[in-house]
Amino acid sequence: MRKELYFGFSIMAAIVIGTLTFMPSFSDMTNGHLGLLMLSLVVVAIMMGFPTAFTLMGMGMIFAFFAYQSQGEGSAQAIQRTLDLMVQRTFAVMTNDVLISIPLFVFMGYLVERANLIEKLFKSLHLSLARVPAALAVATLVTCAIFATATGIVGAVVTLMGLLALPSMLKAGYNVKLAAGAITAGGCLGILIPPSVMLIVYGATAGVSVVKLYAGAFFPGIMLAGLYVAYVIIVGKLKPEMAPPLSAEDRKVELAPATKKLSEYGQSALPALLKALKGRRATNMTMGELFKQFMIIVGPLIFFAIIMTLIHRVATAPIEQVATGFATDGGMISLEAAEESNAPQADSIALPPGAEEDAKEKPVAAAPAEAAPLADAEPAERQPTPTWYWILLGIGLAIGAVFYYALSMVRLEVFKMLLGSFFPLAALILAVLGTIVFGLATPTEAAAVGSMGGFLLAWAYKQLNMTVIRESVYLTAKTSAMVCWLFVGSSIFSAAFALLGGQELIEKWVLSLGLSKIEFLILSQIIIFLLGWPLEWTEIIVIFMPIFIPLLAHFQVDPLFFGLLVALNLQTAFLSPPVAMAAFYLKGVAPPHVTLNQIFAGMMPFMAIQVLALVLLYVFPEIGMWLPNFLYK
Repeated sequence: MRKELYFGFSIMAAIVIGTLTFMPSFSDMTNGHLGLLMLSLVVVAIMMGFPTAFTLMGMGMIFAFFAYQSQGEGSAQAIQRTLDLMVQRTFAVMTNDVLISIPLFVFMGYLVERANLIEKLFKSLHLSLARVPAALAVATLVTCAIFATATGIVGAVVTLMGLLALPSMLKAGYNVKLAAGAITAGGCLGILIPPSVMLIVYGATAGVSVVKLYAGAFFPGIMLAGLYVAYVIIVGKLKPEMAPPLSAEDRKVELAPATKKLSEYGQSALPALLKALKGRRATNMTMGELFKQFMIIVGPLIFFAIIMTLIHRVATAPIEQVATGFATDGGMISLEAAEESNAPQADSIALPPGAEEDAKEKPVAAAPAEAAPLADAEPAERQPTPTWYWILLGIGLAIGAVFYYALSMVRLEVFKMLLGSFFPLAALILAVLGTIVFGLATPTEAAAVGSMGGFLLAWAYKQLNMTVIRESVYLTAKTSAMVCWLFVGSSIFSAAFALLGGQELIEKWVLSLGLSKIEFLILSQIIIFLLGWPLEWTEIIVIFMPIFIPLLAHFQVDPLFFGLLVALNLQTAFLSPPVAMAAFYLKGVAPPHVTLNQIFAGMMPFMAIQVLALVLLYVFPEIGMWLPNFLYK
């Protein structure tokens, strides 16, 4: 018997034996114990390979029938109420506006995947990072992080990088375990880094703002990717035999014809451009070629000047304008509230005691009467430039000086490759995440923008055709249907679990332990970490989060912070055997001599890094909470 099957059957046996051991006899069994039995049976059934959504739905309906019958109702009435429960829960999922963004984000991901940007991105990154230890592994992780941000589809990222990066690393003499671990760990970053479907599912399950979850997951995602990169660099430095440096042949870059013409004026890009412009008549470059080279070389400086000018205008804006802007804009949370709540905006404003009746009787004025004659007032003076602006400007100028000093003709060619692969993705990511985080659009609206951006990228790179559209639509429908049926099944299952009193029984047991807040958080994360071994993140979110969420209020745990811990913890669901799907995705495209055990062994150091990142987030919660608190306080 294969080791992974033996391990899986051992866990199933442990669950069954543990359930039979701690359950009372049939005559003493209460409805709460039936709820716990239902929970155990669902986990075992899922591990045996039954479809998760329909297993949850079937178990929920069977045990809901038992719950209604135990209340003294007849069989016919219990069946009727069970069917009514199924219809009500299904309709509630259908009317959940948050779920609309899932098919749009998934569709964006599949379109971006088919734009074939990942090959160009990987090549440009490993050339630009050629002098860094373990350059190929670092380029793999950075490519995975960027592509995961644009797609969020774990299987697609791992498969594509397995086809692209694994042969390159093996050819360069990389250790098989290190190469496999870098690809699988990097490909799983899409679970955490926004726009993550998992965060949407958690937000809909726990009733937490998806906008805040995206803002909160931003820095933990960067931290985890940074820890991965730091690990492979340390391995490459201490054990170069595991990650040999790139050979001179692999680092060779062929200059484009226009760059060759420009190199006649020197090997440093900016001085050569100035000489070419000065001796325009003597050069053999056309005006179009010179203009293109000018925009590529001087473009970063122009972009930096525009950004710093805009920041300066905001930083020195008059106080009256700043106050009016926030007051009239309605705040960034109003967009989220407008999408996720049917209540009017005014209902979310906390009024002082006794003021609610006055607010109902008096109409809200558009502006105070005293504000009308402000047209004759003198324009407000701009604020002095803050010190942090000059520090930021100085850092930017220093980076720019180093950039232009080091910008040789070879690096200019690599920079062009980055412009053609990284910056289109960066623009798409900023368009999607920027509009969400800064309150310019709801997640659904931003997902629609991202889908359009995916169309434009596929069209710009000449990859848009009916086959690509048909496959993207089919895969999007398949993934979205899976998520929505999971929600329907989990909703029915949760209702049956509550009817049987299972939730109440668990709450009483947890509260009887007398745990502190710290102990509860540690216990819950250990349970989720262990659940990640036999189950995928979807089952953990839809089955077990409804059990943990009601306990958070008692222990005074912010559901947003708990969600960030869970999201970081659930990275293990794709990296932990025997269900580690990332390993099977990679094995499906890896050379025959790369075994599944080698892939599993390569995952282990990255799982340890995930645990370290989880500890860091727990010890320093501001890593995840600072940005949402700063933007939406």
